[in-house]
Amino acid sequence: MKKLGMVIIILWGVGVHSQINGVTEKGTGIIHLERHQFKLDLFSPGLSYELGLFRNQSVSTALGLGMATYEPGYVIGLALNNRYRYYHNFNRRVNKNKNVSGNSGNYIAAAQAIFFSQARLTTNITGPDDFNLGFYGMVYGIQRTYPKGFNFNAELGAGYYRGDGVASGYGPLIGFTLGWVPTKRTSRKPVFD
Repeated sequence: MKKLGMVIIILWGVGVHSQINGVTEKGTGIIHLERHQFKLDLFSPGLSYELGLFRNQSVSTALGLGMATYEPGYVIGLALNNRYRYYHNFNRRVNKNKNVSGNSGNYIAAAQAIFFSQARLTTNITGPDDFNLGFYGMVYGIQRTYPKGFNFNAELGAGYYRGDGVASGYGPLIGFTLGWVPTKRTSRKPVFD
C-alpha cells in the first residue's frame, strides 16, 4: 500500500509541477480535458462520471456490474470503480491530428474497486454471506470517445484484493466498457489557452 501511495503522490506532483511552471503540451497553452464527462455504460450496465482536474489528470467513478477474480475465487455483482487517471499521450495524438475530445487518450491510473455484498450475483468464495471485497492497485487504460458520443474504455492492471470477512490476495484487474457520452464534448480539435 505504501508503494501505491508513493505512485499517487508522484503522479500528482508531476501535474502540479507542470501547472506551476507552465509546461504545455503544444504551443502556448494546455490541452483541454473535459471538465465533466458523464457516460452510460452499455456492455456492463452502469453509469460513469469523469472530472478533469489538472493538465492531463482526472478522477472518475463508475457504478455497474463487475467481476473480481483473485487467489480465493471470484465474485460477480455490483461494483463501484474509482480511478485517478494521468493521460500520457495527448501530445502525440495532437501531433498526428487525432481526436483528443471526450478524453480520448491512453492513461495510467491508481485504481480502486468495491464489490458490495448486498448486490452480489454469484461467488465461489467460502465465507460469510455478507462479505465485501475491495481492490487497490494500478491499471493502464485506453479511452476513446467518437463524434456521435460512442465511447469505449479498456484497462488492464493488478493489485491487492482485500476481503471483509474472507481471505485477501493479489490478482489482476481487467476492465472493458462500451458506452455513450450524452454530454456535450469539446471540439475535436485540440483547445489551447
